[in-house]
Amino acid sequence: MTNRLKGVGVALITPFNTDGSIDYNALSNLIDFQIDNGTDYIVALGTTGEPATMSAQEKNELLDFIIKKINKRVPLVVGCGGNNTADVLKMMQEFEKVDGIDAFLSVAPFYNKPNQNGVYQHFKTLANGTSKPILLYNVPGRTGINISVDVVIRLANECKNIIGIKEASGNVAQGMAIAARRPKDFLIISGDDALTLPLIACGFDGVISVLQNVYPAAFSKVVHLALDGKFEESKAIHYQYLDIIDTLFAEGSPSGAKAYLTQMGMIKNEVRLPLAPVSDSLFEKINSLRAKINC
Repeated sequence: MTNRLKGVGVALITPFNTDGSIDYNALSNLIDFQIDNGTDYIVALGTTGEPATMSAQEKNELLDFIIKKINKRVPLVVGCGGNNTADVLKMMQEFEKVDGIDAFLSVAPFYNKPNQNGVYQHFKTLANGTSKPILLYNVPGRTGINISVDVVIRLANECKNIIGIKEASGNVAQGMAIAARRPKDFLIISGDDALTLPLIACGFDGVISVLQNVYPAAFSKVVHLALDGKFEESKAIHYQYLDIIDTLFAEGSPSGAKAYLTQMGMIKNEVRLPLAPVSDSLFEKINSLRAKINC
């Protein structure tokens, strides 16, 4: 499984209709758009997919649709995290029965602010309770806690089905420390589009990307050139997208990505509260950046 999750995964958005329901026609087209343009794997029900605003029934229906649409053409990773260990484990065990899910992405427990032993015990319990591969997800800017390097390495060595980490701390030194100490075949995946190129140079295995929603062919090329050691060629493309990456997150994600996809005619510009669409001024800036990149 680790080889199949190298490269670029898309943190898939969830398109909505104006009444707030899931737009399955748009979602079907988005999945084909990703697979046809070089995305190596798809991540569903991650932060970018807005699962925090969905009921359990909606998540199950959405996941069922995505599994059928992908039809095993690429691997599927499913976001499965939270701050109640027992509930997360129950969710994993239910999803484990579903054919078509290849791995889980599990975020550090947020809000509770556990100490590092609590973080370790949380993930150890999940790993012991499921046979599916698990990717840790470290994103302190959202969770309020950091998964320390020591805890990552301990889990990597003790839990065979914890196969990697999506590292989105923004701390390059921490990423390098994990790269230096990780066991063989343990994946380190960037969670920051803008840092992906330098992180691959430090030993990372790829990225789970928001930008990939919008420019999958181009960013796939950036990542694979870098993984092949062709950094000058990768850099030449990567630098064209830095301003675009900034706008993706300037007023919250996935609002930025949805603005781009709306202008491309692929979705409606709808997010669920408490998120809101980007401002008119940012929408216009996005339009200008799109025009430049498409010249």
